Amino acid sequence: MTWAAAGALLRRFWWVVPMIGLLAALHFTRTTLADRTATLRTERAAWTAEIAKAEQLRLDAEKRFASQQAAALTTYADRLAAREPIILRSTETVRTYAQTDAGRAACLPADRVRGIDALDAELFTGDPARSRGGDQAMSANGSPPAS
Repeated sequence: MTWAAAGALLRRFWWVVPMIGLLAALHFTRTTLADRTATLRTERAAWTAEIAKAEQLRLDAEKRFASQQAAALTTYADRLAAREPIILRSTETVRTYAQTDAGRAACLPADRVRGIDALDAELFTGDPARSRGGDQAMSANGSPPAS
């Protein structure tokens, strides 16, 4: 085959050269696409597992909250039931005291106030909110709160 014959064939079938290039590009693109599709499937599977784990954690937290809330309501009801006799006795003490001449006075003497403080102390025995140290005196040299 001479150069002239090769040139004649090339002129006649010139369109084959771009087609071969496009075919090679298509093959490379399909290989790359298959690799990326596999990567996306792997990532999707990993995220699906993470989402399922987060959903399970959320459900566990909701169950834990419900049990904590039930326990808190039970504790509150028990504390309220324990206070009821003290409140009734305190109410009866006030009614009895109000019927006396001293009870009709505008101000109570210091010993009567101490009696009320004793009733308050009995009423709030075992109260966790009062055991935080709020009964302590404040320092006179305390710094002002930050604004």
